[in-house]
Amino acid sequence: MLKSLSKVVKVMVLSDFFLMFGWGLVFPILAIFVTENIEGGDATVVGIAFGIYWILKSVAQIPIGSYLDRNHGDKDDFYFLIGGTFLSSLTAFGLLFSSQPWHIYGLQVVNALGAAMALPAWSGIFTRHIGRNQEAQSWALDSSALGLGAGIAGVLGGFIAKLWGFTPLFLTVGALGILATAVAFLIKNDLTDKKEKTILIPKPK
Repeated sequence: MLKSLSKVVKVMVLSDFFLMFGWGLVFPILAIFVTENIEGGDATVVGIAFGIYWILKSVAQIPIGSYLDRNHGDKDDFYFLIGGTFLSSLTAFGLLFSSQPWHIYGLQVVNALGAAMALPAWSGIFTRHIGRNQEAQSWALDSSALGLGAGIAGVLGGFIAKLWGFTPLFLTVGALGILATAVAFLIKNDLTDKKEKTILIPKPK
């Protein structure tokens, strides 16, 4: 069933899985890290940190998506995808050295900008490489990969933090983010520039 999907779709789902698996290790317990390891860390700090991420990401990705659409094609999207994914990955390593609320806020700004770069670019490339009559299947595959990654990681993240602390957890998140970035390079030669026309792959009968 999945064999008919394009290489680009499969690779991007795999990259997305690694990225979500990594952050899935941390997101459910990040509030615990803040309250236990950040000076003055409390529910307010956690709320502000998440607010910074979601508000900045939501605002920034609109002009970025508009820019990518004006320069239609895969190549510019690819560079934004790589840069954004790598930038977000670095924030996991930054958590290792965080001790003040402003450290968390600053890392959330970086993470939000990385996500704002990567997500519109990912969606643009992914959409253009979905084969005819494979739209629902392709998006369902990615949604399932994200759900499985987040679900499994959520369970593991809690155990890892309890047994060994947050340091190996953040190292793993950063490493998986870099792995997701590296996996995305597998599609570089399958992409087109803005002068070329992307051809949808017909679904075999």
